[in-house]
Amino acid sequence: MSPATSPFPWITTLTALPLAGALLSLALGRNKAMARWTALAFSLLSLALTLILWHNFNSAADGFQFQEIHTWIPSLNVDYRVGIDGLGLLMLLLTAVVVPISIFASWHIEQKVGLYFSLVLSLQACLVGTFTALNFFHWFIFWELGLIPAFFLVKLWGGPGSAKAAMQFLVYTMVGSVAMLLSFLAIFLSTGTFDLTELATMAQNGTLMPAVVTRLNWHLLTPDHVAMIIFCGALLGFAVKVPLFPFHTWLPSTYSEAPSGVTILLTGAMSKMGLYGFLRILLPIFSAEMRSALTLLLWLAVATIVLSAYTAMAQKDLKRIFAYSSINHLGYCLLAIFAVVRFTGGDPLLTSQKFAALDGAFLQMFNHGLTAATLFWFVAMLERRSGGLRGLNDFGGIRKAVPVFTGLMGITLFSSLGLPGLNGFVGEFLIFKGVFPLTMWAASLSIIGLLITALFILSILQRVFSGPLNERWAHLPDLTLGERLALLPTIGLMFVLGLYPQLILGVVNHTAIQMALHLRTF
Repeated sequence: MSPATSPFPWITTLTALPLAGALLSLALGRNKAMARWTALAFSLLSLALTLILWHNFNSAADGFQFQEIHTWIPSLNVDYRVGIDGLGLLMLLLTAVVVPISIFASWHIEQKVGLYFSLVLSLQACLVGTFTALNFFHWFIFWELGLIPAFFLVKLWGGPGSAKAAMQFLVYTMVGSVAMLLSFLAIFLSTGTFDLTELATMAQNGTLMPAVVTRLNWHLLTPDHVAMIIFCGALLGFAVKVPLFPFHTWLPSTYSEAPSGVTILLTGAMSKMGLYGFLRILLPIFSAEMRSALTLLLWLAVATIVLSAYTAMAQKDLKRIFAYSSINHLGYCLLAIFAVVRFTGGDPLLTSQKFAALDGAFLQMFNHGLTAATLFWFVAMLERRSGGLRGLNDFGGIRKAVPVFTGLMGITLFSSLGLPGLNGFVGEFLIFKGVFPLTMWAASLSIIGLLITALFILSILQRVFSGPLNERWAHLPDLTLGERLALLPTIGLMFVLGLYPQLILGVVNHTAIQMALHLRTF
């Protein structure tokens, strides 16, 4: 039976809308104010359209909704097929929230304003395409195209080391993408399809890898070895993007050298492309191979969590602290994803823990995107007020000069810490609730990351905001009325999701259950 399609092309419209805004912002580039307002208007239109999808989404339905299917390249059996489930919808909402934050944080950009905001909106279109494509060929185009605006945003508007950081970012991600492409070309040659749902079905019934092994016919390697090589190629592409230790070394320099508005896009939305790939592609298609390498993957997740938190504590630059903190927080999502593939023999209690772990990973992806984007927004405002300074030892006692700034950034820091009542707590709680029964040793070691995170966040509060006021900052301006109004929705959302996480869990829970139940169990 062919999947149901949407009578109106909602997803195509949502993808095209930021592209239209990008072209208009570029055309209005000579008028800086018009370019800024145009970019903001189109980002808010995208947010409104995403909220319409959210309102009309049936959270109890199986499969993908708002689907559009059109014949595209018949010779390659490639269709234009897009659609969303709870996970895809959540990522669309996160993108729609993060892009306006990035635009607000970039409001005072003065060089090549039209081009800058055009690239921001182009990146948004690539993100939407990545989170909605259901054919690998189509998906990979958006995955790769997203590198282009990100590269130029870092290189052209970044700090003194931006050229090197942008090149490192490009090379790392390109190497991962090439490895992933080769793996999926092998799968396509063996199965004749790029359709992600068809490949997931073949993996579930155990026919995918035998077909690949038979087609490749590598006599010197066993079938298990061939399957593992294909899996490792796909894994590398996503591991670099998240990033998973030890493929993370590009991230701190890229985040610290990029302008804060771009860093917001990278950490708030683009890093979720990697996690989305783990959930949408690796988990349903390579669950058997992930299970074979489970111990190694769990150790890498624990290293990602603990070592990045420890490294963050040693940093003096606020952007580098939050960069390593981002790696740490995304590591919890990886821990949940890896734990879910453990074979549990159909134990209903452990199966329910898998649901909790995936729910936690979904929620953590959104909460991290919101919180990390807001933290880098605060850094942008602090840099602008201090003439570019952002060192941990450059300030001291500024809560006396900027009490509103201190209070709101303090809320965001406590959200990142996982304080109960704020959005950061629930996702981490669900992850550990699910992971502890599945793999107690990995969950126990990962708690060290929580403790270290508390140390460096409390250190920021003490060294930047508390203590005697550095007289240099006695007249540091507090947040303007416009800045307070702009921050109000994001800070309010942290409280709303902290007190009522069902707002998101009610939408994604069915997707999490279906994802866990459809894993290969033999």
